Amino acid sequence: MSKTKTESAGTSVESDEQAAGAQLSTAPREESVLSGPTLGVIGWARWFWRQLTSMRVALLLLFMLSLGSIPGSLIPQTSVDEGKVADFRELHKTLSPIYDDLGLFHVYSSVWFSAIYLLLFISLIGCIVPRTWQFVGQLRSRPPAAPKRLNRLPAYTTWRTDAEPEQVREAALAMMKSRRYRAHPTGDAVAAEKGYLRETGNLLFHTALIVMLVSFATGQLFKSEGGKLVVEGGGFANTLTQYDDFKSGTLFDKDHDLAPFSFQLEKFDGTYERTGPQRGTPRVYEAHVKYAKGSDGPEKKAVIEVNSPLTVDGSKVHLIGHGYAPVVTVRDGKGKKVFSGAVPMLPMDSNVTSSGAVKIMDGYRDKTGKKDQLGFQAFFVPTFAGAGQGTMLSQYPGLDDPRLALNAFHGSLGVDAGLAQNVYQLDKRKMKPFKDAKGADLKQRLAPGETMKLPGGAGTVTFEKDVKEWATFQISQQPGTQLALIGAVAAIAGLSGSLFIQRRRIWIRAARGKDGVTVVEMAGLGRSESTKLPEELADLAAKLNTEAPTAPSAPPAPDPADPAEPAEGARA
Repeated sequence: MSKTKTESAGTSVESDEQAAGAQLSTAPREESVLSGPTLGVIGWARWFWRQLTSMRVALLLLFMLSLGSIPGSLIPQTSVDEGKVADFRELHKTLSPIYDDLGLFHVYSSVWFSAIYLLLFISLIGCIVPRTWQFVGQLRSRPPAAPKRLNRLPAYTTWRTDAEPEQVREAALAMMKSRRYRAHPTGDAVAAEKGYLRETGNLLFHTALIVMLVSFATGQLFKSEGGKLVVEGGGFANTLTQYDDFKSGTLFDKDHDLAPFSFQLEKFDGTYERTGPQRGTPRVYEAHVKYAKGSDGPEKKAVIEVNSPLTVDGSKVHLIGHGYAPVVTVRDGKGKKVFSGAVPMLPMDSNVTSSGAVKIMDGYRDKTGKKDQLGFQAFFVPTFAGAGQGTMLSQYPGLDDPRLALNAFHGSLGVDAGLAQNVYQLDKRKMKPFKDAKGADLKQRLAPGETMKLPGGAGTVTFEKDVKEWATFQISQQPGTQLALIGAVAAIAGLSGSLFIQRRRIWIRAARGKDGVTVVEMAGLGRSESTKLPEELADLAAKLNTEAPTAPSAPPAPDPADPAEPAEGARA
């Protein structure tokens, strides 16, 4: 019987030891899925909400959003340049279908990017709202009472003083309030707290992130952006049909949201460095325009520079490019003028070597009176290298010695099919080149005022002495940019506050000791580790010590080991 009790006692001790060891162990427990607790739909919803609104998940979503933006920077986007996307598809036949399935050609409007964006938005709101209410409660409450043992806090000091405890506490309360602490007396101590701007900065930073997300989303949904090439003397009215290219956000109303204004390019002024290693670098790059707000507004003059756009009724007109437009006159075999005007050329290098096309679609008849179409492949240089140099590359971007080289064709330009064409390129698939006297393709380099004669009395092409300049403008409406700027500035300010401001608490206790002398204790506690807290506590202690100076040290107590002086009777 005794043995059985002993065995059962030993078994009980072993089971207790195993239970204690299990509590100390960090190894994962093996639990059956079926035996685990079931949360239910509401429980899982609460668990998912707690995870989504945690700071860890918010940072993870922000990191995922940054990673998701990388393909949008490396892969051509249809919202930016559809031509580059088409070229990418031609060069990468295998990758393109995969990119289409993943939405990598329109990253910022893809489902997965929008999901990350919305989850981050919800996570930030769910994180900020409860923390805001908690912080408001902290602002309305007073600093907590002093702990019983202040000497256990990381920053601590004490001294004895002859001043009364009430006087010390009054002096401590006045000192802490003068240092902009929130302070109040509590029992035999004064409790003070400072650094609430740290949490304010934290909340400001996260609120600013929400403001930036909203402003970016607003900008993408309601934006509009288009380009227009305007030759000197020409103009532009802000209507959809006037744009060379145009794209807008999903919620932008093209019929009502375009701001009514117009402008005319009076003159483009461009000067360039003449000598030195920076030869050809632009020094003056200005577009002089006249603009009017609305259909009948008064005309005003303005100068548009690269970094100084014209702002009209919420729309910004940016100067983004420049080139030349030689004036060309085309006549038929009877001398009838069928075309005369400035032909914009597309720059190919920094010295404005340019290419383009002259297209005569209507009004031309050959020598038999039959309707025909003419096309001229053109190359233009503002500064010719010189005869015999064997090149049509410009030597300088300024208009010093212009030349226009033409290759002449006739036939069908392909415009009757109704398909869009590049105005700077000539579709020669249904055209035949004119031949010169030697049977070679007709081509000629013209100086201003010179004329190329087409063979067989087909007509003439004259490069007039007038060369106009053109400028390309980007007209954009981007709502939310000012809000995004405010959000960015607020985010930096909030982040600076959360990083450099320390929230800390100071307690000052003054109580009478057993010997009747007042004992002053001061202790500090910071929300984060900082070397400045002990320094600040020392400064406060030195300040308070002037009001409650240290009491003189008490005489040492007699040592019991020392022999006592004999009594007077004994000495006798």
